[in-house]
Amino acid sequence: MAITSHDVARLAGVSQPTVSRALRDDPRVSAATREKVRRAARALNYVPSEAGRTLSTRSTRRVGVIVTDLTNPFYPHVIAPLHDELEALGYRMMLLTERSDEAVAEENLLDQSLDGVVLATATTDSRLPAQLDRRGMPYVFLNRDTGGRGDYASVVDNEGGGRLVASELVALGHRRIAGVFGAANTTTGRERELGFRLALADAGIGLPEDRVVRGPFEYDTGYGALPFLLDARETPTAVFCGNDVVAIGVLNAALAAGLRVPDDLTVIGFDDLPMAAWEVFRLTTVRHDLRELSRRAARLLVRRITGEVDPAGERLLLPTEFVPRATHGRVA
Repeated sequence: MAITSHDVARLAGVSQPTVSRALRDDPRVSAATREKVRRAARALNYVPSEAGRTLSTRSTRRVGVIVTDLTNPFYPHVIAPLHDELEALGYRMMLLTERSDEAVAEENLLDQSLDGVVLATATTDSRLPAQLDRRGMPYVFLNRDTGGRGDYASVVDNEGGGRLVASELVALGHRRIAGVFGAANTTTGRERELGFRLALADAGIGLPEDRVVRGPFEYDTGYGALPFLLDARETPTAVFCGNDVVAIGVLNAALAAGLRVPDDLTVIGFDDLPMAAWEVFRLTTVRHDLRELSRRAARLLVRRITGEVDPAGERLLLPTEFVPRATHGRVA
């Protein structure tokens, strides 16, 4: 006859539920008990049945992560720590990649094969969160949310980061300032632009539309934006970019146009990806803790799965700081 978890429980001198918890490293089980259960399982050559575990607990210990833009260098830096934190909490991560949230087949998320979902590339007009709500599927937002009340999200203080950049540019004497922001249907794009505009307005500086470009958080957005900005009625002396990838596009376009950075043009990014510090870029940017952003999302999702969250929603806000490097300077 096949060895069962009840056999392991008898040999270890514990209850069957304790065996299940110990073998999935549930922190509620002491280290000594976990080791005793593992010794018993090894002695009996017991291998836990995932199907049986799912039937008995109605839990798969699997979490889906939806990312629609794997070409963006930002996402590997948040997906890796998200995986590690979920693993430490006893969950396995399944990466679901589509071109948009709408393309994610509902059956992939709602067929009871997942305990919860992380939405890493959500847009404000996505219908997916409402679908998940209707079916009672726990989910959290990572980096972007809907901007609405009741969200469960781990996000960055985007507005505060935008304000930091504007204040720095004003202090450096810049008045002809441009922005290459993210798409209008992303909270990261909207909030960074809002904070930037508000701080400029406080200094009496406007941001006319001929010095503004909005688009995907991609290299091509930045590279294509600079020629448009250089044709503005007043050529900008500084450009604030919605993220580091966009900023690198602007930097390369400036090089192609024969501009010197920062002598002719100041360029500032957002996120402080590891590549921003490379000597070839030395990009001035806004930093936030990418790993902590993901760890908070993982912990929040697990708390939502287990019902240990505020029913009114929780929006965990990560602080930002200005990181000066080599792509910003005073007005000549």
